[in-house]
Amino acid sequence: MSTTAPSDDTTPDAATGDRFAREVADLRAGARTWTALTLGQRAGLLRAVRRTVGAAAEDWATTAAATKGLSPTHPLRGEEWLSGPYATLGALDGYIATLERLARGGSPLDGVPVGTAPGGRVRARVFPARPIDSVLLSGFSGEIWLRPDVSVADAARTAGLAQLSPSAPAELGLVLGAGNITSIPVLDVLYELLAENRVVLLKVNPTQDLLVPIFERALAPLIEPGLLRIVRGDGEVGAALTQHPAFSHIHITGSAATFDAIVWGTGEDAAARRAADDPRLTIPITAELGGVAPIIVVPGAWTAADLRFQAEHIATMRLQNSGHNCIAGQVVIVSSDWPQREEFLRALHAAYAEAPERPVWYPHATERMAAAAAAHPTAQHLADGTRLLVQVADPDDAHDLETTEYFAPVLGVIALPGTGQEFLDAAVAHANDRLVGTLGANVLIDPDTEAELGAGFERAIADLRYGGIAINAWTGVVFATTVLSWGAFPGGTREDVGSGIGVVHNTLLLDGIERSVLRGPFRPFPRSLTGGGFSILPTPPWFVSSRTAAAVSEGLTRYQIGKSPAVLAATLIKALGA
Repeated sequence: MSTTAPSDDTTPDAATGDRFAREVADLRAGARTWTALTLGQRAGLLRAVRRTVGAAAEDWATTAAATKGLSPTHPLRGEEWLSGPYATLGALDGYIATLERLARGGSPLDGVPVGTAPGGRVRARVFPARPIDSVLLSGFSGEIWLRPDVSVADAARTAGLAQLSPSAPAELGLVLGAGNITSIPVLDVLYELLAENRVVLLKVNPTQDLLVPIFERALAPLIEPGLLRIVRGDGEVGAALTQHPAFSHIHITGSAATFDAIVWGTGEDAAARRAADDPRLTIPITAELGGVAPIIVVPGAWTAADLRFQAEHIATMRLQNSGHNCIAGQVVIVSSDWPQREEFLRALHAAYAEAPERPVWYPHATERMAAAAAAHPTAQHLADGTRLLVQVADPDDAHDLETTEYFAPVLGVIALPGTGQEFLDAAVAHANDRLVGTLGANVLIDPDTEAELGAGFERAIADLRYGGIAINAWTGVVFATTVLSWGAFPGGTREDVGSGIGVVHNTLLLDGIERSVLRGPFRPFPRSLTGGGFSILPTPPWFVSSRTAAAVSEGLTRYQIGKSPAVLAATLIKALGA
């Protein structure tokens, strides 16, 4: 049986007038199948998915790279290995471990160090989860912070979410997939199935139409028993699906404008509905909608090598996937009183200009870049005009940079006064109050400065109202480290959705999540030996400046597929050449 409908398939079912009748019928049967499966059988099913994802990984990565204009020899093609099959395999491993632990009568939190974060919050140090994690992401650690009203007892009691009641009747959910990162729709499907006990109809974004046959192979163990159906389609198809009576829930990864259209409609109809508090959508909806991500650079005494490395880090935050990321860093906040500010900005200009050129491929990205250039006539056009660097002298002139998610290679820089705690507190307040969205924030700080700030640094991190925070790391790594949660800071509503509602990933299936916090090493190997968190990675493979990124990213994925020590050793040797 085919599991896809072509983008122009709007032919109603002859008997019911429902163009999605076949898929809905299959999913209703699949819901009964899912309800009948034990936790052990569900874990076995995910192991089968793991095998099919591994078998499809090369086609997945190479097709994704081609759709984004990356040739088979392009140095950045490794991005599609890491952000596609690699992230998916990591999530499957995490969910399998959780299901197996629950099947044994345990809790997903068993063995996880639990402590207290500022404000009395419970924090769980969930990463590294396995010894191998300290090799694959050397020098990184991650925590999930729960909301202040959630106790340790609450966390232990609710960990497992829907899998605590596996025999509860499953429902039907709709996932409207993202078009930029290929693992997003797959990871959203997994979360719906496991955290929420819903079989899923996935409508892919048209940018990923060529990947549908690969998704069908990779997810065949979910498709065959009716737990998943995949359809193609444009906005009209998506709109029709959101009004279909079969679904009890919708999850969307996209823009706030699309969310509002689903919930309230468009034009005068939307205004009237808002005024009457009469939403067009009556079923629950969750969403991940992006925002303007800050990169806070805390001033310190940095070496020339530190300046270069962190400049390349920031260039990566903006240029990975050509800036077509909901979590791409967009506004760099530096100190106007930092003696090294000009030296740092020169390093940033060089790193941003010299990163490998690539197409600006996402729909309407070039128009958004043109709008940014028009708003800032002094913007620097770099890399043959395919990226913009905007340095704003007065923060009051940065309104569009701080309120428009460009979803394109546009990087802004603003300066605030102060040093030490004064600057950090001001930067946190600026990010909270002036930048649109609450999805992710990045903070760069050297170890000596962090030590000087002491408890003030962690208090500032607690004050950042973002669902993902990366310290000496990029929040894109939070996304790919799927034991961590991914989603906006709590507070989004149908009326004012912000960066979204709810979380995904979260392979321990924890409830009451406020945010995830990832820490990385300030310096790469071998300079990591001098402090700032030890790491064996010379240059992380997701850096746009890594000379070995393509080979290392593919090698890490192939290791995840087969767990071969020989493949891992060969890949690490390549990584040491970065």
